Amino acid sequence: MSSRRRPRFTSPLTRARNAALSFVVRPFQRFTPTTRFFITYGLFVVVTTLLLVNSYSRGFPESYQEGEVVRRTVIAPTDISVMDWTETEKRRAAAKEAARPVFIFDSTRAETAIQSFRAAWDDLRKQAESHSSSGNVNNGKKELKGLGEGDRALVSAIAAHRFDPAELERLTRILREVMDGYVYEDGDAEYLKQDISLVDKRNPGMQSILTMPQSRMTPLSAVQRSLRSRISQLSGWSTEEQAAINTAMQPLVRPSVFFDPAATTAARDESARKIEMAHLLLRRNQVVAREGDMVTGPMLAQLEAIRDYGREGHRWWNQLFGLLFLVAALYWLAWKFIEHRSTSISLMLSPRRAFTLVGSAILIQTILIRVGFTLTESIVTRGMSAPLNDPTIWNFAIPFAAAALLIAVLVDTQLGLITALMTGLFAGLLAPTGVLASIYAVISSAAAIYGVGRYRERQSVTVAGLAVSGINALAAVALIAYGQQPLTLKTIFFAIGCGILGGMMTTIFTAGGLPINESLFGILTDVKLLELSNADLPVLGQLALRAPGTNQHSHAVGQLAEEACRAVGANPLLARIGALYHDIGKTAAPDMFVENQQRGINPHDRLKPTQSARIITSHVTYGLKLAKEIGLPKQISDFIPQHHGTRTLHFFLRKAQAQARPGEEINEAEFRYPGPKPQFKESAIMMIADSCEAAARSLAHPNPENIRAIVTKIIDAIISDGQLEECNLTLKEITTIREAIITALTAIYHARIDYPGFNPPAITSGLTQLPLAELDTEERGVSYTMTSEIPINKAGEVEDEAISHKTVKR
Repeated sequence: MSSRRRPRFTSPLTRARNAALSFVVRPFQRFTPTTRFFITYGLFVVVTTLLLVNSYSRGFPESYQEGEVVRRTVIAPTDISVMDWTETEKRRAAAKEAARPVFIFDSTRAETAIQSFRAAWDDLRKQAESHSSSGNVNNGKKELKGLGEGDRALVSAIAAHRFDPAELERLTRILREVMDGYVYEDGDAEYLKQDISLVDKRNPGMQSILTMPQSRMTPLSAVQRSLRSRISQLSGWSTEEQAAINTAMQPLVRPSVFFDPAATTAARDESARKIEMAHLLLRRNQVVAREGDMVTGPMLAQLEAIRDYGREGHRWWNQLFGLLFLVAALYWLAWKFIEHRSTSISLMLSPRRAFTLVGSAILIQTILIRVGFTLTESIVTRGMSAPLNDPTIWNFAIPFAAAALLIAVLVDTQLGLITALMTGLFAGLLAPTGVLASIYAVISSAAAIYGVGRYRERQSVTVAGLAVSGINALAAVALIAYGQQPLTLKTIFFAIGCGILGGMMTTIFTAGGLPINESLFGILTDVKLLELSNADLPVLGQLALRAPGTNQHSHAVGQLAEEACRAVGANPLLARIGALYHDIGKTAAPDMFVENQQRGINPHDRLKPTQSARIITSHVTYGLKLAKEIGLPKQISDFIPQHHGTRTLHFFLRKAQAQARPGEEINEAEFRYPGPKPQFKESAIMMIADSCEAAARSLAHPNPENIRAIVTKIIDAIISDGQLEECNLTLKEITTIREAIITALTAIYHARIDYPGFNPPAITSGLTQLPLAELDTEERGVSYTMTSEIPINKAGEVEDEAISHKTVKR
């Protein structure tokens, strides 16, 4: 059979994933199996604990703002004395507001303005005298330094009074009087509504407290109005001259007290720093807020204190230790249950691999639940109206049953149930509603486990998901009613919708995880087995084409093994599919096996016994090589060596011993199959069914008595040879298997009877009878009249090939 006609049963992606997994686990291969188990166990416990320890069970998930409605009752988990940041910030803000603004007082402002006015007056006088000597006193536009720009009116007004010193004194006295006291900028009035700290600019170390400052100070605008009024009352000055001098003196009026923002900020920060932290004291089991209450400022501080305690409480390590112990105990109980379960039934996996599968499923499910709670919390914080703002209802959409359904499909419903219980407990630790979430998760998982039935087709998971959706919807409404929430039509439909969504999500996650875990753990589901039974597969097609007798024998053995497995509670589908592939190695030399030989032709008559034995036993080694080449699953390829076990070809051995020259030793190992002996029930049943079918096929008269005789003889020989020592078949089960095979063979080879009225009439007329055609009846193998003539060796093997066809009685 050409290699290109044997496509692999594993995809390139599966092979790449297996190679990556082998690379990852290679460092652990140097450890003993027990050490590897405890490493895996510890990893499950630690990771699961870390997922649970920072959970909503230590606080509550809701985030409130002042004025909102409390969605569930909040109770203090213990005595809590923590810093109240909200109250502290309020006190600090109040301290900042109460801090006195800082103003700077410059007592020299009035004198400075007067000196500026005097200097400008003298400068103008000197300029006037200089121009007077040249005769151009009033000529052109003049600049009055220190007083701003003037015009002829201003220069003329001052010159008209001949720069009289008395007038200068009058003007400076007015300026001094209007600027006397505290003058502040109008924009600083808002800071003068409270007491202020006044700092002398000339002596910064001196600071005084000024009470009711606004009543003791004068705004700059009032000073400017006073200056304007006093100038307008000057006698001897015309209106134009008064306006000109007012324009010149107004810029000299400046505030003597001004606000210092930097010093004020520093003073306020200092006041805030002096405020001690506020502390909040809550008593254990104190009701902080009830469902439906309005969130107030003090209540918000208490809620934040509980949240902070949940994240940074003093008993965090206590909780971590307790949770670590509980998680370790639950995983250990799961391991002991798996170990006990593996002794009562035959699992597809070893107990340790089954524990790894269950533990990984629980771990992934815990991550899904944790992510689901986080997503629902983020959804409800968007300010939606009821019932969309209720996280409890949103949580019904989480696929709680995915892990349990996965384990039930891949391994066993009982292991699926223990998975459901553990994920339910972990959901209760994670959920804000606690035990209600656990109840919902367990109900959902139970619906999935007992809704999937036998996984014979891919849509079985979809059917299970529909069952989960229906049960979820009912459970969601029941839990809402139990929680005494208002059963409005909108709430009921929303809860039902979330429950149905949870069932759909269960189907999606389970369907996605099935092929990964099938490949990762080497599990053969019924669906995969049915795919392997496809007759269009090239390896089965080549078997039917090149070895039709072997192909027919394989189907017959599969039928017998299936009936026997069903009788003792083994996996009948696994046995039937294993039978299809157990003799694929015969395609290398099909004519060397009796079921493919024409009557009277036996190639072994021309071969030495050692050659014949090597050819016959090589169909096992070649079959294993072929199975590895095409990627046949290990559970199926195990049937190839185990259905022969370590039995010896006794007839060929005796034939070789009879033909041996004197002194020549015959090595018995050359006539023995490589083994191993059957390791599980299905392969042991296959060994029995294979020999019984071959023997029954060799009977010329397969009546019930003959069938019972040869089946009993073969089973006794197999037991006597010790071939069933390594499997877990009991004597009672062997008896049941014997009766099932006898019944099945009797049904297959039952005698046909004539049906009166349906038989063609005899020829009585003169018509000539047609000659009998020479038909190729495709009869193969050898027939024996007596059961004692069938070459059954003392190991229960039928060695038709060792008997010369010329000597067989027919």
